[in-house]
Formats: sequence, C-alpha cells, structure tokens
Amino acid sequence: MTFVFHPLAQAELQDALDYYEQQQPGLGLEFLEEAYATIQRILQFPTAWPEASSRTRRCLTNRFPFGVIYQLRESDILIIAVMHHRRKPAYWADRL
Repeated sequence: MTFVFHPLAQAELQDALDYYEQQQPGLGLEFLEEAYATIQRILQFPTAWPEASSRTRRCLTNRFPFGVIYQLRESDILIIAVMHHRRKPAYWADRL
C-alpha cells in the first residue's frame, strides 16, 4: 500500500520540521524520521488506530506531540493532517 499527502498536510509536516530545526539543529530531522515511522506503522496496520471521524483515523507519534490523521482509501492512504495535539481538534475536517 502507498500513501499520499493532502497538500496542507505536507505543509504542516514541513512547518513542524522547520520549527524543530530552529529549536535545535538536527531535531527537525528527528521529527521527520518519527513522522515517517508513524506513517509506516499506518501502512502496516491501517485499521489499528482509533477513528477520528467516521471516515478518518489518527495514529500518534511516539516522541513528539503530533498525530497523523489519515483516510484509508481503496488503493492508498491519504494523509489528511499532521496535527499538533494542542491545535483545535477538528480543524482538518474540511479537507475531506
């Protein structure tokens, strides 16, 4: 199975990477590795995580306060949001 990013989810990932890299050199890369490890878990077990809405699920990263909101589709997984835990919970809902 493959995955694709919603354009705004891709921008969120980049923004978080940039933020962490500004905080400490190398931390942005660590965040990116953690985000992609989370996506790999999703690809292996797409139905393992709780529903965030009737059409989406959320898998949390292990080290950083982020969750990956995704939608399981017939041929791939759509990453809808790379969401910080302190953001408004359903801000991404209009992306569906």
